[in-house]
Amino acid sequence: MHVADLTLFFAPHSGGVKRYLLAKHRHFNQMPNCRHSLLVPGERDAETAPGVFEMRSPRIPGPAGYRLPLLTGRWRKLLNRLAPDVIEAGDPYHLAWTALAAANDLRVPAIAFAHSDVSRVLSDHVARFAGPVADAYLRHLYARFDLVMAPSRSIAERLQRTGVRNIVVQPLGVDGNVFNPDRRDPGLRAELGIADTTRLLVFAGRMAREKQIPLLIDALASLGNGFHLLLVGGEVDARLTDNVTLLAYQQHSVRLARLLASADALVHAGSQETFGLIAVEAMACGLPVVGLRAGALVELIGDDVGVLADGNDPASFADAIATLFTRDWKAMGVAARALVEHRYTWTSTFALQAERYARLVRGFSGAAFTDSDVVEAQ
Repeated sequence: MHVADLTLFFAPHSGGVKRYLLAKHRHFNQMPNCRHSLLVPGERDAETAPGVFEMRSPRIPGPAGYRLPLLTGRWRKLLNRLAPDVIEAGDPYHLAWTALAAANDLRVPAIAFAHSDVSRVLSDHVARFAGPVADAYLRHLYARFDLVMAPSRSIAERLQRTGVRNIVVQPLGVDGNVFNPDRRDPGLRAELGIADTTRLLVFAGRMAREKQIPLLIDALASLGNGFHLLLVGGEVDARLTDNVTLLAYQQHSVRLARLLASADALVHAGSQETFGLIAVEAMACGLPVVGLRAGALVELIGDDVGVLADGNDPASFADAIATLFTRDWKAMGVAARALVEHRYTWTSTFALQAERYARLVRGFSGAAFTDSDVVEAQ
């Protein structure tokens, strides 16, 4: 079986979608009788690695380095030349329509992966009326796909409420060998210039508005110097305040895993997470998680592996952090690692995804999946 993915969510400093696609490319190409192709925007037309194709696209202004595919006919031609058995679109924009066109050319199934909560983002950050407009667009778009994958139950159920059908929950995962408690480096605190007794908290990801980084910084200000926050994902290294350090984006997973495993807990103030891959990566490193009671983090973070803040404000978040360290937080980290090993390794999640691809190819009908499949993976 040959699977092809295409998306514009792929850039030097992009986040979970890129990590998912690169992990998928490695794993599927190692599976028996499987082949994976990846089509992404780039500065030139080139096969940058076996089966990874960059398509020349102009850069969008901004620090992340995203690019906007304009001549999508070239993408369609390449898909036709590659002739995959399944085509997956990783965003709901114009490349999704290109995926549908190529799938129609080849008479193969087309799958959409709903990595982002477009309606909520537009409603919160553009205008309230933009959310219902986006819902109508997604309903129109996704009705043309043979299957829609959602990374969490909350996203699947939200899409269902807007009228989208043929949805399954397809969780993301983590490489448990890379993200592992054994990556812990006792020397990190010395590098940061903090005492061994200081509670070291970490967050890694894009420094985007929806991640609510100012909330984290304000929470740390109220907690004082007994706590230190390490933010990973900036453009440069800098000490932002007495107890907040910013490090540049980490291109290599092993370096990120070292930073995660060397902290005491992950803190995540994002309220719009569709899955929360960084939370799973931290849990794989043996860390408990402090997050907001919002989005997909509610599905990941139970009382045995972390603490959720009920209020979307610095005081509530600081209270949640303080609460964590009144509990057996080390045992919670052990439980977090066990949960990842049980449910969120790439090996298990990709096996589930490959079975779904095969099922779809055999039947070539999204009707093979019913509404009950929405909770199948949880």
